[in-house]
Amino acid sequence: MKLHKLKSLAYVAGLSLAITGFAQAADESVVSLDSEEQIASYGIGYGFAANLMEQTAGIELSAEALLQGVSDAMESIDMAVTEEAIQAAISALQAKQMASQAAESEALSSVARAEGEAFLAENGQRDGVMTTESGLQYEVIEASDSDVRPTAENTVQVHYHGTLVNGSVFDSSVERGEPVEFPLNQVIAGWTEGVQLMAKGEKYRFFIPAALAYGDSQASPQIPPGSTLIFEVELLDII
Repeated sequence: MKLHKLKSLAYVAGLSLAITGFAQAADESVVSLDSEEQIASYGIGYGFAANLMEQTAGIELSAEALLQGVSDAMESIDMAVTEEAIQAAISALQAKQMASQAAESEALSSVARAEGEAFLAENGQRDGVMTTESGLQYEVIEASDSDVRPTAENTVQVHYHGTLVNGSVFDSSVERGEPVEFPLNQVIAGWTEGVQLMAKGEKYRFFIPAALAYGDSQASPQIPPGSTLIFEVELLDII
C-alpha cells in the first residue's frame, strides 16, 4: 500500500494512537529514559499524541486496531483489509469530525449572536448612538471641519481599535503603533458602510452586528463565530 496517499488524519492519528497504545502496554514496566534513543522516542510519542488531540477531536479510534496495523507492517504481514476500505473509513471519520466541529461552531455562534443582539438593543438607546437601516450603530467621538468623505472605491488610511462586546481586544493598530491602509470595498460590510460616513480627520465608534461582520465564520481565534464587533476608527487620510 502507498502510505503517502493516505490522508493526513489517518497518518497522524495512527502514529499517535499507536505510540499511545505502546505506552499503555508498557505501563506495567516503567520505561527508563536514559538513552538518546529512548528520550527521542518519548518526545516523538508525546508530540504525536498532542497532534492527535487537536486533529481528531470528536472522533473515536481504536488503539488496539492501530497497534495491530503497526505490528503487521513491521512483520511484513499483508493488510487485513483493502486500501479502498481504509480510505472509505477515513472519509467517514472525517465526515463525523466535520459534523462535530460544525455543531460546536453553531453552538458558539448562537451564544455570541444572542449576546450581541442584547448588547445592540441596549446600546441603540444611548444618547449619541445612531443606527442605520442595515443595523450598523455608530457614534461620533471626534468631529472635524472637513467635508471630504471616502467612497467604497477609495483606499483609506486609518487607526483602529477592535473589541468584542465583553471588552476583550482582538486587534488594534493603535496598540501596534502603526496605521493601516486598505481598499474600502475589500473589508467587512460594517466597515465599508461606516467609514463612508466619516470625514477625513474624524474618529467614530462603530458597533457592527455579526451580519455586517464575519457572520457565523470564525475570523480568528479571538473572534468567536456570530460575534458583534466594536471598533474605534480614526480616518487619517483618503488615498
